[in-house]
Amino acid sequence: MQKFRSAPLSQRGQVSPFLVMDVMRAAALREQERGDVLHMEVGQPATGAPKKVIAAAHKALDQQLLGYTGALGMSALRERIAGHYRDSYHVAVDPGQIVITTGSSAAFVLAFLAAFDEGARVALPSPGYPCYRHILQSLSVETVIMPVGDDNRWMPTASQLGDLSGQGKIDGVLLASPANPTGAMLADRELERLVQDCDRHGRWFISDEIYHGLTYHRPARTALEFGSNVIVINSFSKYFSMTGWRIGWMVVPRHMVRTVERLVQNLFISAPTLSQYGAIAAFDAIEELEEHKKTYRTNRDLLLDAFAGAGLDRFAPADGAFYLYADVSDYTGDNLEFAARILKETGVAVTSGADFDSQDGRNFLRFSYARSTTDMEQAAKRLSAWFQKL
Repeated sequence: MQKFRSAPLSQRGQVSPFLVMDVMRAAALREQERGDVLHMEVGQPATGAPKKVIAAAHKALDQQLLGYTGALGMSALRERIAGHYRDSYHVAVDPGQIVITTGSSAAFVLAFLAAFDEGARVALPSPGYPCYRHILQSLSVETVIMPVGDDNRWMPTASQLGDLSGQGKIDGVLLASPANPTGAMLADRELERLVQDCDRHGRWFISDEIYHGLTYHRPARTALEFGSNVIVINSFSKYFSMTGWRIGWMVVPRHMVRTVERLVQNLFISAPTLSQYGAIAAFDAIEELEEHKKTYRTNRDLLLDAFAGAGLDRFAPADGAFYLYADVSDYTGDNLEFAARILKETGVAVTSGADFDSQDGRNFLRFSYARSTTDMEQAAKRLSAWFQKL
């Protein structure tokens, strides 16, 4: 019998897991067994797509072929997104600079491939969305960490970037405002400084604006206002409540359009056509979406109040998105085990900060409040009672 030898796996594929997905699996198993799970682990709205999006999708199913679109996406959707920048930010964007993508995840892959060669160095805040690091790692791009915390209001600064630049070339900067996992927002002036610093040094500034629209004190500004070496990435997943539709977009400088188009042609062909038809209608559903945001704000406030009463009161500033990032170092030094215990003993699924910060993340938990207020009220009762017993 011929001897079997396993073919080797690539080193580029040896990325860290996205831990929240593991928590989702554990929560699903408990839900099957006991049916009592309250989900605070995943950044996904509990609401479905807006009614007008559903209607547009039904119409497209009945009337359209739903074949491939052009690699850059449907012209009607690109024009509608350009109108969104005009109406919401007072910024003129050429529809020709807009690329429709398979969610923001595909946009990150495209941006990184178009902007960075192997061995490039990209600065990221920590804590931050883990898939930034993991995708860059898979592309053999080095990540340079900018630690954030209470001393800089959980957002990087231009002076911090300057200090890093003195330690070696930085080819790009990537950040989100509002941020995941903290919900913190960058001050407008600091955003301007960071973007202009990148322009001066000929480096890329990649702005993840997926949580735009979900702010509670002031509107977010787009990085497109402040510089030229800017790539903006956004999605219909969060504010527009269309996670499973896997539809997003990016805005790129004119000289990058053809590069990104060639990449899309070869990697994805085009974004999902049905989702593109639905996304066009999303901009007509703002009234419905603003009601969702009111729910998130209510959820945020009731959780902050309930947690404070239970002695859990050290949070990053929850300016936007739908997350609370809580310091639980008084209770545990291993929040992976701590989060598993919370799920086991309360039926509430939460996410370890270790997903977002490999250094200090074990001292933090992330709570998502994107579910219904009824769910959040019940979760607050269970968690408050549990923490008070510790």
